[in-house]
Amino acid sequence: MSLPAAPTDFTLTEAREAVRARKISARELTGACIEAMDAARALNAFITETPERALAMAEQSDRRIADRAAGPLEGLPLAVKDLFCTRDVRTTAGSKILSNFIPPYESTVTRNLWDAGAVMLGKTNMDEFAMGSSNETSHFNPVVSPWRANGANQSLVPGGSSGGSAAAVAARLCPGATGTDTGGSIRQPAGISGIVGLKPTYGRCSRWGIVAFASSLDQAGPMARTVRDAAILLKAMVSVDPKDSTSVDRPVADYEENLEGGVRGLRVGIPAEYRIDGAPPEIGELWTKGADWLKLQGAELVEVSLPHTKYALPVYYIVAPAEASSNLARYDGVRYGHRTARAEGIGDLYERSRAEGFGAEVCRRILIGTYVLSAGYYEAYYARAQKLRTLIARDFTDAFSRCDVLLTPVTPGPAFPIGEKAADLLSMYLNDVFTVTANLAGLPALAVPAGVTGNGLPLGLQIIGRAFDESTVLRAGRAIEVAADFKARPRTWWTET
Repeated sequence: MSLPAAPTDFTLTEAREAVRARKISARELTGACIEAMDAARALNAFITETPERALAMAEQSDRRIADRAAGPLEGLPLAVKDLFCTRDVRTTAGSKILSNFIPPYESTVTRNLWDAGAVMLGKTNMDEFAMGSSNETSHFNPVVSPWRANGANQSLVPGGSSGGSAAAVAARLCPGATGTDTGGSIRQPAGISGIVGLKPTYGRCSRWGIVAFASSLDQAGPMARTVRDAAILLKAMVSVDPKDSTSVDRPVADYEENLEGGVRGLRVGIPAEYRIDGAPPEIGELWTKGADWLKLQGAELVEVSLPHTKYALPVYYIVAPAEASSNLARYDGVRYGHRTARAEGIGDLYERSRAEGFGAEVCRRILIGTYVLSAGYYEAYYARAQKLRTLIARDFTDAFSRCDVLLTPVTPGPAFPIGEKAADLLSMYLNDVFTVTANLAGLPALAVPAGVTGNGLPLGLQIIGRAFDESTVLRAGRAIEVAADFKARPRTWWTET
């Protein structure tokens, strides 16, 4: 395998081979990533950087490699979304209310990664409590996308809520990162940042030690530059976990080994309901092109219907806030997190601590969630939303009786300027129109970079599969990746300023 000249240009796969072959040490690779992070502060991709810990972990990896005791991710530097609790390293969830929280424990997913030999570079910026589609709700200021339109210098959003991870991977600050996906928060930023993002089946990765947003929707997943890299990371991240009652004990395939199986004979569903008014023509054109790519490789295209898709966003924005209002009740200024300095009594302590600690979007969703769960409104809103959620899941079951995977766009458009949609909540929420259905149904879904707009901004395609069939999803995504031959990358404007 010929390797790139710069270590930061390594894909995860290339980095793995180079470190294993001792063409580069884990310490050298990690040091190159740290230097890239230092030069990219303008992106604001990280909330907490851990260079000393990273170098110490890399040195341990080099010793294990020398002793022929290397793990599957030995010496590979990764970024971690700041929603994963990391022992003795600050975990903020992008919020003021957790700005001083240092967990005494490690999330199961990150523990799996460290056990596999991975190196932690730091904690990436994110929308507060994962509530957002642009990474503009973070208490620690927005992440700036490494991408800029051709001939323009306007700062763009990287997508959200895993925008810091997406920006870090796209800008070559790290070869891979973790994200979480509640309504599209891995796939949407991956789609507009020109990288690969995978939301596994609900229950495939443990949620233990991940700060909760909406417990029936949240799922951890990998973000990387290639489908193979995502497959490698997913294999290390998944596990059955007795500490998570929603963790599912199902066989785990060798995702990387199955990648090159091709798509000949695969039935690919094209859901009519994903054609929406107002989307740029480039979205539909790329979708058609993606279908043609799969057909040319031997797949069979099948028209399918998901009739309840039109209810997905309203259902999501009832179910997710309802669960959030319950999960976020624990942040009261008493046991941990931000505590107001001017309370008069316990009730005032709760009110002031929460008012000072939560941002506007989080407060909005807590209020919506509390309202739809309140007496007199539960049946009218929450109970009805849950019934519709069942129908949405049934639509997918019906569709998968006729096809093996679904092909859809990832987003209704490319990255947009920071601040452009901040006052238009409906427009902002519509960024997840193609992604929320997979969360509501608990299905695996993959975003793959597949093209660029006329002004050079990335666009992606999405593969949705049957529950626990990540192998087929990745295999179809690999076929898209090969056909698209996506080579675009952001110019390093942040090193020029």
